[in-house]
Amino acid sequence: MTAQRTTAHLISHTHWDREWYMSYERHHVRLIELMDTLLDTFDLDPDYRTFFLDGQTIILDDYLQVRPERAEQLARHIREGRLIIGPWYILQDEFLTSSEANVRNLQIGHQDAARYGSVVAKIGYFPDSFGNIGQAPQLFAQAGIDNAFFGRGVKPTGFNNQVSESASFESPYSEMMWQAPDGSSVLGILFANWYNNGMEAPVDPEEARSYWAKRLADARRFASTPYLLFMNGCDHQPVQTDLPAALETARALHPDVDFVHGTFEDYLRAVRESLPDDLVTIQGELRSQRTDGWGTLVNTASSRIYLKQQNQHGQALLERGAEPLAAFAKLGAGRAYPHHLLTYAWKTLMQNHPHDSICGCSVDEVHREMSTRFAKSAEVAGAIIDDSLAAIASAIDTASVPVWADGGAAITVFNTSGWSRSGVMERELEVARIYFGVNPSLPDIIAELAALPVRIEGSRLLDEQGGVIPARVEDLGVHFGYELPRDRFRQPYMARTIRVVFEAVDVPALGYRTYAWEPGAEGTPNATPGTEVEREAGLDRESAPLAAGAAGDRATGQFAVNEISVREGVPLASALLAASANAGDADAAAPSRSLLNGPRGMANDYVSVTVREDGSFDLIDRASGQTYAGLGIYEDCGDIGNEYVFRQPDGEVPLTTAGHAASIRIIEDVPYRAVFEIVHEWALPRGAEAAFEAEKRKLIYVPERASRRADEAVACRIATRLSLEAHGRGVRIQSEIVNEAKDHRIRMLFPAGIQAGHHWADSIFEVARRDTEPAEEWINPSNCQHMQTFASVADEYRGLTVAGKGLHEYEVLRDGQGTIALTLLRSVSELGDWGDFPTPEAQCLGVQTAELAVFPHVGGPVESGAYAEAYNLQTPWFTAQPALRQSGALPPIRQWVAWEGAALALTSVKLAAGNDDLMLRWANLSAGPTSLSVAPSFATRRAFASNILEERLTPLEGETAAALPVGPAKIVTLAIEY
Repeated sequence: MTAQRTTAHLISHTHWDREWYMSYERHHVRLIELMDTLLDTFDLDPDYRTFFLDGQTIILDDYLQVRPERAEQLARHIREGRLIIGPWYILQDEFLTSSEANVRNLQIGHQDAARYGSVVAKIGYFPDSFGNIGQAPQLFAQAGIDNAFFGRGVKPTGFNNQVSESASFESPYSEMMWQAPDGSSVLGILFANWYNNGMEAPVDPEEARSYWAKRLADARRFASTPYLLFMNGCDHQPVQTDLPAALETARALHPDVDFVHGTFEDYLRAVRESLPDDLVTIQGELRSQRTDGWGTLVNTASSRIYLKQQNQHGQALLERGAEPLAAFAKLGAGRAYPHHLLTYAWKTLMQNHPHDSICGCSVDEVHREMSTRFAKSAEVAGAIIDDSLAAIASAIDTASVPVWADGGAAITVFNTSGWSRSGVMERELEVARIYFGVNPSLPDIIAELAALPVRIEGSRLLDEQGGVIPARVEDLGVHFGYELPRDRFRQPYMARTIRVVFEAVDVPALGYRTYAWEPGAEGTPNATPGTEVEREAGLDRESAPLAAGAAGDRATGQFAVNEISVREGVPLASALLAASANAGDADAAAPSRSLLNGPRGMANDYVSVTVREDGSFDLIDRASGQTYAGLGIYEDCGDIGNEYVFRQPDGEVPLTTAGHAASIRIIEDVPYRAVFEIVHEWALPRGAEAAFEAEKRKLIYVPERASRRADEAVACRIATRLSLEAHGRGVRIQSEIVNEAKDHRIRMLFPAGIQAGHHWADSIFEVARRDTEPAEEWINPSNCQHMQTFASVADEYRGLTVAGKGLHEYEVLRDGQGTIALTLLRSVSELGDWGDFPTPEAQCLGVQTAELAVFPHVGGPVESGAYAEAYNLQTPWFTAQPALRQSGALPPIRQWVAWEGAALALTSVKLAAGNDDLMLRWANLSAGPTSLSVAPSFATRRAFASNILEERLTPLEGETAAALPVGPAKIVTLAIEY
C-alpha cells in the first residue's frame, strides 16, 4: 500500500476585529480597502479561487454601508461560491454573552447569508475566542454544523499569540473529537500553529524554500492525516493578491505536495476520509486549564465591568422583555410581532459582542462608542416593551373585578421569567389627565389638576381578591406627558400622578397579575405634592426613616426593583396599610409589621441576617439551620497587569475591610422590605509606583513585572446596601464604590464554610462543574474563572450561591472555606498584548456600582433550585397601567404558558421568523434525564420539536401537555403553532 501524498490546503481569510487597537472607523476604512481589493481580484484573476470572510456576516453590512454600489458584484461572488460567508453574525466572546445571545448570533448570521441566495458556511468557527463554551458542539449540531475550528483552549498560547513549543496538551493531534455534555460531538480542528501559518506565502523561490520547509514541518508535527491546513491570513491581513503565483512557486519546490487554494469544506472532506483510530475525544469547556495559567485571558471578564453590566441590561431587555412581551401582545391583543425591530436591536447589541469589544480589551475610543450602541439597542427594546405592554394592558378586563371601585388606578405586574416569583417594585400612576386641547390655558389645567382630591390618607392597594397589599404611596403632583397616536398628531397633556411601591407576591411565570389603587374615602385629607404614606393597620411609624424604593428603568419607562435611592429626612406619615380583606382568612392575613429583628438584624421565613461591626454579615438558612459567617468582606490588591491579564505585585498582602468598623444604619423598614446601609471609608494606595510606567513602555511580559504599589494613599468610599424582601430567599446587595485609586482590584468575599474540591459555575446552557484546584501545570497564583450568572459551592449539608448582574469573574479560593471571591472592580491602564497602547479610561475612576445576591441552600445549585433564584435576579419586572373599570378579552391575572420540568431552565420565549410559531426553549442543567410538560393557555393547532435555528422538525401532535423526555444537558426547543 502506497503512502498518501501530502496535500497543503491554503484557505485565504482575514481575521477581522471590527475594533481593537484602533477605533471602529479606522478599522472600517481598512476594511473597505480590503474588500475593494478582494472583489477586484476575483474579477481580474480567475485563478484566485476563494476567500473565507472570517465566519461573520457583519462584514457585509459594514462594507455595503460605504460601498452600496458594489452590492451586486458582492452578491455575485457569494452566489458563485468564491466568497464564503457565515455562519455567525459576529465572532463573539462566548462566555461573556448570554446563552440566547449566542443563539441569536447564529440565527442572524444564517438569515443574513440566506438573503444572498447562498448556502451558509456550515463551519463552527472560533479562531480567536478566549476559551470555548462546553455546549458549543451541541449548538453546532443543532444548527447542522458537524465541525469546529478553534485557536485556543487545548494548547498553550502566550504573549502576542505565540504558540508554545510544548507538545503536552489534551490532544496529540490538531484533529480531535469535541463532545458537549449532552453527548453531541463534532470534529474539532485546532489551529495548532495559529490561524496565520500560511500568511504571506512567498513568490520568490529562495524565500519560499525556507518558508515552506518550516511550515510544512510544523503542520506535520500535529496533523493526524496527510492533509495539512494553512491559514493564508491573520488579523486585519490584506488580501494576498499574488497567492496563485506563490502556490506555483511552492509546487515547483515541493513536487511531492499538492498545494490547493481551497475551502474549509474541501479540507474537511479530505480529512474525514483519513482520520486515525486513536483520535482523542475532548469534552466540555475548552479553557486552557492544562497550561501555566497566564494565557487564558480570563481576566477580560473583569476589564471595564461597566460594559458587562450594560450588556447584561441590554440582553435582559431583549430576551426577558421585548421578545416575550411582544409574543404575548400578539397572542393576547393581536399586535403584530416586530421581527424587524428585534433584529435591528439584536444586531446593534451584538456589535458590542466581539471578543475585543465586550472583553474590554481595546483602546478607550472603542469602548466609548460601545456605550452608545448599548443605549441605542436598549432604546429600541424599550419602545417594543412599552408598545407591547400598552397593547396587553388595553385588553385586560378590569371591570370584571367587583372589589375594585371607580376613581382609582390599576397596575399590572408582568413576570417574564420561567418561575412564579415575588418582588418589590415601583410604579408611577396617573390618577387624572387633561389634554392641552381641552383647555387652552395651561395654567388653568395645572391648577385644576392640583386641586383634585387625590386622597392618599386611607388609600389602599388591592389584589384581584380584594386583599390589601402593604404599599407606600406618594403624591407626585402634576407632570407633563404625551401620547403618540398612530392615526393622528401627538397629544400632549398634564397629569396628576402618584407613586406606589409594594411587593407583588406569586406573580405567575410567563404571566401577569393586576392590582388596583383605591383612594381614601370621601372626607379624608387631600394630599399635597410630596406627601407620602405607608402604613399597616394599627402601626404608627411617624418617625421611621424613609428610603425611596426601586429606581425606574429609564430605558423602558417601566420600573423594577433594581436600585434603592435614599432620601434622608422624609418621615413616614401615619400608620402602615396592610389590613386583610378577610380577617378570618389566614392566607390573607397581614404580613409581619417589620422584617427587622434587632438593631443589626433582619429576617423573613427563609433567611436571617445579622450585620457585624465591620460591615460583613452572617446569613442563616432557616430551613437547614446552617450559618454562613463573615460574608461580604471587601478585598483590595494591586494589579500591574493589563486589560487581558490580572497580575498582583509579588509579595503583596491584600487589604480587606475585616475588622475595620463601618457606619451602619437602617434606611428602610417596611412590611415588604428591610434595608441596611453600610459605609466604609477606606484608604487605598493611589496606584502603582513610577517604575510601572517604564515596564509598560518596554513591553515587559506581565508575569515578569516587578513593580509594586505606591505608598501614597487615596480615599475610597464604599456604600453597601443589604436588602431583604418579605418573600426573598436570599439577600440582595448593592455596592457603590467611589474609586479614586488606580492599578488595583476590588472583590467581595463569601466564605461558604466548605472544603470545596469542586464547585459549579453558570455558563452557556449549562451549569459547569469545575475543579477548584488547578492542573499541575498551572503556575499563575490567580485562578479566576468565568461565570455567566452565578457561582456555587456546596456539600451534602450546605451550599452557597452568589449571583451577579454583569459580574462575570469569580474565584473559589483554596482556603479550606470554599470562599467565593467575586470581582466588582478592576482598574488597569493599558491594553496589553502586542504593543504599547495606553488606556487611562480602563482605570474606571469615579462611581462604580454592582448588584448581586446571595442564596443559601442544601445540595448543589441545580437540585436545590438556587439556579432559578439566580436567573430571576437577571429578569426585570415590567408594569403597565390598564384603565380601571374597562372591559377586555384578558383576565386580571394570566399565565400564558404553564410548564414543569425538574432541573430545566427556560431561556427563551419569542415568535419564529417566517411563520410566527411561538418558540420556547429550555436547557437541562443536570447530568441526568428529566421530562418537560407544557400547557399553553391559548388555543394551539400543532406543536413541533425544533432546534436552535427554530425550524419545525418532528411534529408532536397534541403532546405538549404530556411529559416529553429531555436527555442530560440537552437544549430543547418547541415550536407551537397557535
